Parts: sequence; C-alpha cells; structure tokens
Amino acid sequence: MRLKIYLSALALTVIAEGLLSAQQLRTKITMSEAEMLVPRFQFKPVKSLDPNTANPLDTVMTSTPGVYMVLYDDNTWKYWRNPEDIALKEIFTDHWTPDVPNPFDTKLSDLPDEIILRLVDENMAYKCPDKRRVYSRFGYRHRRRHQGVDLPLTTGDPVYAMFPGKVRMSKYYAAYGNLVIVRHENGLETFYAHLSKRHVEVGDWVEAGEVIGLGGSTGRSTGAHLHLETRYQGYAFDPQWIVDFETGNLRSSLFVLKKKYLSADSRYVPESIEEELTIYLADTREKAIADSIAAVKKAAAEKAAKEAAAAVYVTVKSGDTLSLIAKRNGTTVSAICKLNPGLTTRTVLKIGRKIRVK
Repeated sequence: MRLKIYLSALALTVIAEGLLSAQQLRTKITMSEAEMLVPRFQFKPVKSLDPNTANPLDTVMTSTPGVYMVLYDDNTWKYWRNPEDIALKEIFTDHWTPDVPNPFDTKLSDLPDEIILRLVDENMAYKCPDKRRVYSRFGYRHRRRHQGVDLPLTTGDPVYAMFPGKVRMSKYYAAYGNLVIVRHENGLETFYAHLSKRHVEVGDWVEAGEVIGLGGSTGRSTGAHLHLETRYQGYAFDPQWIVDFETGNLRSSLFVLKKKYLSADSRYVPESIEEELTIYLADTREKAIADSIAAVKKAAAEKAAKEAAAAVYVTVKSGDTLSLIAKRNGTTVSAICKLNPGLTTRTVLKIGRKIRVK
C-alpha cells in the first residue's frame, strides 16, 4: 500500500531588520519520493568542530545584544556570544547545585510528549567528545541500568565539551569517578565520567571543543573509557539519538526529544519514515529561519567590519578645533559629530583625545 505523505514547505523572505514572513504550501508525494528527499538515517548532519588555529584580530559588535563578530588573521570570522550575558538566564540558576548529578524533582508525567531542542545554530558550535565506536550501549547491562554510552578512549586522551555551556558539577562522585556535568542553554545536560583529570570548575563557561578533562578509569570502571550521558530534567536518554559516534557528526541540528526516549529500554533505532519526516520538516523549517536571520546578521557584521576597517582617527593637538580638524580632513563638523557619540560643537577638545573623522 502506497503511503502518501504531506510535506509542508515554508517560503521565507527576509525583510527589514531581519523580520521574516512565511507562506505555507502543501505538496502530496509518494513514499518512494519521500525516501529520496529524506535519507533514512541522516538529516543534514552537523560535522564536528575543527579547531581554529588562527589568531583573533578584532571584535566587532553586532545589532544583537551580547553577540559579537570575531575577525581572524586568516581572513575568516565567526560569531561569538558573551558568556556573561548568557549565564544570567534562568536556565543557569533553576535547580542549580554542584553537589548531586540529578538536582531535578520533575515528574516524568509532567513532561510534554515531545520537546524540541535546538542543538546548534549560527552562534552555537558542536564538537564530538570522542569519535569512536560505542562499545557499551545505553540500556540495561548486567541487570543494572546503564544511563549513557561508553567510548573506549585511553587514559590521558582529551575529552571535549559537546556544546557551549556552564559547568554545574565537577568533582569525584561515587561510581562516576571524576565527573564533569555541563548544562547547556537549551536545558540539556551532558555528563563526562571516569576522567583521570578534570580541567574545569563549577561555574566555568566552556565553549564547544574546549578540553574539560582527560580520559581515565576512575570510579566503578574496569578500564579506561569515557562514560557519556545526555539528560533532560534529570532523565537520561541514549546519546546516539543525537550523535553518530562513528562519524562524529550530529544527526541533526534540531532534536525532537520524545518522552518515550527517556525509558531505559529506549535505545537509538531508526524511526519509521513518518517519524523521520516529522523531524526533517521541523529541522528544515527551523534551519530556514535560522539561515535567513544569519544572512541578515552576516550582512550587518560585514558592513560593520568594512566601516571599522575604513575608519580614520586623528589625535587632538594644541590649538585644534572641530572646524580646523574638519577642514584638514575634508569633512564637516556635523559629520564628525555624528561619528563620535557625545561630541558636539560645544565640547571642549582635550589634547590627546582621538576623534574619528571618517
């Protein structure tokens, strides 16, 4: 029996100041056509972060509060968010304790059936904590619940933070041994256990790809490996739902966390085409919006960078007035005042002050 699936496509248009408008269209396609459009196991996978060895040259403020553009000496750039602004959010204060792995008292029945988690965007990167084949999977093991996956790294290997976030716990804790827990802006928490050394402390902000510790065999462990957990509101789910550890890639930039995944029996398995299509459509819609916003931000950042590179400053000398400075530089007093916030025709110029003239 041929299964007909409805696809919703959004036509997004960027208008003034990054506002978006959307018009929904519907197209009926067949099962085989859907499988051609939607790969069975991958939905626009996100590659693991490659370290940037270039040196930063300058930081340019964007129109979004707390978001900056960093310029590098290899002619590249990237967005950077000020951790001090992000850390003020309620997500980093609610149920926040450095003493126990699970500080939440949320009932599973109170959670919605589906929770949409944005894992990465133009401001948030991703780094695979360790690209290996999983040798001990999520679920029950020897009649004991195994709430994560084990990756066979060796003692001393670097362990990377998967996403940007704030360290909620960093201590030796029972069977976990040396444990680091990082809470992320979307409410997700990642656990890194059995470490031989911890390189971060509670309250530290870490970026994706930052080394937070070294592999080891502390706690209840029979050999060196990384025990990795992903949790939401204290409930663990199989990390393989979001990461393909053999390639090191995220399966998608958007993750639909279903309540059934929070069961100890819910290991990662490819869902039906209907389930995959739901995730695909949500990811496509969110990505289209994010791409449109990113395009607006990129244009604004490039314009700001170009203006900053072309800026010309002069140093006030004895006897200088705004009129004399304007005349020497082929501009006007009013133009200079516009380029220098707070500067007016009545401002007393101090010797040594730098003034932008172009």
